[in-house]
Amino acid sequence: MEKPKRIDLEDRYLHKKLREQLVAELRTKGITDEAVLSAIGLIPRHYFLDSAFDKIAYEDRAFSIAADQTISQPYTVAFQTQLLKVKNGDKVLEIGTGSIYQTAILSALGAKVYTIERQEALYKKTQKLNSMIAELLPNVYFFYGDGFEGLPEFAPFDKIIITAAAPKVPEKLWEQLKVKGMMVIPLDESENAQRMLRLTKKKDGLAKRESFEQFSFVPMLQGKSQS
Repeated sequence: MEKPKRIDLEDRYLHKKLREQLVAELRTKGITDEAVLSAIGLIPRHYFLDSAFDKIAYEDRAFSIAADQTISQPYTVAFQTQLLKVKNGDKVLEIGTGSIYQTAILSALGAKVYTIERQEALYKKTQKLNSMIAELLPNVYFFYGDGFEGLPEFAPFDKIIITAAAPKVPEKLWEQLKVKGMMVIPLDESENAQRMLRLTKKKDGLAKRESFEQFSFVPMLQGKSQS
């Protein structure tokens, strides 16, 4: 059996300096929300990667993690989070827990986060990591399930963030969003690119739609995947 790779849970001076450089780089790329930048500067990204990535964990790029998934590029995390306009105390549904990095950023902004992961292997890994860094993740609730179904028992949500490429806006998730709530979703535009959208729910249940940059995400899939 392959020995699990070590996760480095020390936050050294070098890591903090690298985060400062990352924040400065994100500023040059157009991230302006100071709360989001502060969260990026606070959360140790190397906690969510194997120790082999220690020296490059703060480069602005995505890396592969378990179950053929990725930890998103910091710019993508910052961009989506900035669009979401998270306020302290917001009830946020996250579809695609992945590495927990995006989850931690939302939590650092004061959100109460309900996060769903469909990959059982990733879900188990996040539970182990959460037990070690629980102080970084106050008010975060983890679920193993189908992201298309959402969490109707905990609805409605102030905000919904989807961290995978969706073929369309999932109807059940839209129903779980509050009136005046926001959904940030990368919607399929072509085989290799998605258009980032911010949808605000109007009183009549229809959406105010805002379009932003193109990104590349892993696909959003239905059902649960067992390890």
